Amino acid sequence: MLLSTFFTTGRIVFIIIFAVSFVILMIYSYKKDLKNHKIYYKNAEKRVITYGILIILLFIALRFIIATTR
Repeated sequence: MLLSTFFTTGRIVFIIIFAVSFVILMIYSYKKDLKNHKIYYKNAEKRVITYGILIILLFIALRFIIATTR
């Protein structure tokens, strides 16, 4: 097995336990703070999408400008 050449059995078990624990704690934390998200982060998804699109458009414009000046 390829993983056994890089990791010992103990490390593989630790990685699996850590990953599962981390995901469970993240889900618990998100559910615990859900009401705060609704209060403090209203319309945040719209802002993220808008700014993301603006950054992508800016990147495309800069690439186009740089490519045409060469």
